[in-house]
Amino acid sequence: MLLLALDTATPAVTAALHDGTSVVAAHSQVDARRHGELLLPAVDRVLTEAGLRLDAVTGIVVGVGPGPYTGLRVGLMTADTFGLALGVPVYGLCTLDGLAYAAGGEAGIEGPFLVATDARRKEVYWARYADSRTRLTEPAVDRPGELDTGGLPAVGAGALLYPDTFPDAREPEHVSAASLVSLAAERLAAGEELEAPRPLYLRRPDAQVPKNYKVVTPK
Repeated sequence: MLLLALDTATPAVTAALHDGTSVVAAHSQVDARRHGELLLPAVDRVLTEAGLRLDAVTGIVVGVGPGPYTGLRVGLMTADTFGLALGVPVYGLCTLDGLAYAAGGEAGIEGPFLVATDARRKEVYWARYADSRTRLTEPAVDRPGELDTGGLPAVGAGALLYPDTFPDAREPEHVSAASLVSLAAERLAAGEELEAPRPLYLRRPDAQVPKNYKVVTPK
C-alpha cells in the first residue's frame, strides 16, 4: 500500500504519503489564495523526499471538506485526475475528521471535544467528537454565537478565532495530510469503507448568477 493524501479545504495546502505502516513524507504550506499553485509542488516534494515516483501510488485520499468552494475543488479535481491517470481508487475523508485525529496526538485530547474551522462570513464549520476517531454529529456551518459548546475543548482555526465561544481552543489550527492519511490507512486496514470523493460545501458558492438576469440574444 502507498497512499497519497491531499487536502485544500482549509488555508493549508497539504500532501502526505503513507506506506500502510506509517507516514513516509509530508508537507504543508498555509496560503489561502494559492491552492492551485502550491498543491502539485507539494505532491512532488513528498514523492521526492520518499524517493518514489507517482506511479508507485496505490490509492488517493482527499479531504472532502467542509470548506470554501474555490479551495476545496482544487484538491478534489487533482485527486480525481491522479486516480484516473493511475487507475487507482480515490477515497474521500471529512477534513474535520483529519483534524480530530490529530487532536488526540498534538492536543492530547482524550475525551469529548469539538473541531471548528474558519468558514468566513463570521461562521465556522464544526462537528462534535466523542474521541479522536469517533464523530458524533454531521458537519455543520453556523455562527459561533449560536453554538452551545458546553465548555468542551476545541481544535481548529475556527475555535482559535472565537475564544468567547471556544474558551478551551487548542492546536492544531489546520488539517495536515499526514493526519488525514493516517486515519484513512487505519480505517482501510480495519476493512471500513471510506467516503466518496465528493465535496462537502454546506452552502452555495459566493459567485452566483444575478437574479432577474436578462438573456440577450442576437436578432
